[in-house]
Amino acid sequence: MRCWPNCRRAHRIRASRARPACTRRAPISCGGPRFWNRRTTCWCRRWPRWTRSEVARRARVDAELVRRGLARSREHAVELINAGRVLINGSVATKPATGVETGTPLLVRDEPDEVRWASRGAHKLLGALAAFEPQGVSVSGKRCLDAGASTGGFTDVLLSRGAKEVVAADVGYGQLIWRLQNDDRVHVHDRTNVRQLTPELIGGPVELVVTDLSFISLALVLPALAACCAPGADLLPMVKPQFEVGKDRVGSGGVVRDPALRAEAVREVAAAAAKLGLRTHGVVASPLPGPSGNVEYFLWLRKETGAPGDPEETGITPGAGADVGVDAYDSDGDTIAADTIADGATTEASRVAALIERAVQEGPQ
Repeated sequence: MRCWPNCRRAHRIRASRARPACTRRAPISCGGPRFWNRRTTCWCRRWPRWTRSEVARRARVDAELVRRGLARSREHAVELINAGRVLINGSVATKPATGVETGTPLLVRDEPDEVRWASRGAHKLLGALAAFEPQGVSVSGKRCLDAGASTGGFTDVLLSRGAKEVVAADVGYGQLIWRLQNDDRVHVHDRTNVRQLTPELIGGPVELVVTDLSFISLALVLPALAACCAPGADLLPMVKPQFEVGKDRVGSGGVVRDPALRAEAVREVAAAAAKLGLRTHGVVASPLPGPSGNVEYFLWLRKETGAPGDPEETGITPGAGADVGVDAYDSDGDTIAADTIADGATTEASRVAALIERAVQEGPQ
């Protein structure tokens, strides 16, 4: 029997033979209306869409861990997820952005003998102290400054090593974990620019300074940190090459991969410290890389009388060199003294450069 000329039934039959059958299957619970799928020439059900109330009930798993008190911070939650210790309904969570409902069972598996530090950064300072404490760095009984405290990883380590008092300064607000905020030995200075720190602001000079700063060069903050230090104080600033070498020399992903650039970044920070009377005693690579994989380094600086470049030792006021003429070096005695100072500065620079090169070579590549 012939069909009407405008009947498309034959076309549908040919199309169904030429194209594969639809493999899309709607879930059993889906009660949506069926519709004709022209591409596969079959009937399909529409996939259910999330309603506004259902979306509101779902949250990121890292945020939900913090809300339930299973993680100290979002950063800590991400660490737990990356370590494979978070279970969602018995399944291992693989992404921090996974959506979960408020009633979904979440479980964090404990690790034996785990020390619960405030943040991942605590392990960086532990590595620096392990390298520098045998050489003379001490924390016990000292008044310390944690510049860029954030959640308090460095502060936590200082307290565990017997610090008498820790001044935790950060430009942010409310980041320090609650346990440290309630510790009587911790004095919190939120919304504080590290470049504006003064001894009067933090209640007097300190004997030990640790820093973990981002998005700023240490050369800009060292003057304020040096002013807050008592004579003989130690400083352990963490040098992050990605914030020292300049944007045009940072590789893809914000990572400095050239060891020569890393060494140059550390040398520049050490040179800036020397101008402030801070002598470099040691350099060591951080045991943990930065979030993007950058290799970071700790400098051990000490504010001491007699360090190269110290105005009290040389008797030269910073900036006074512009007023000294050539006639001041006419006599043989003055010429020898000038050469001696220059040779001493060269020897000190070579010593620091050797420390930096060794740290870069022995550290992660």
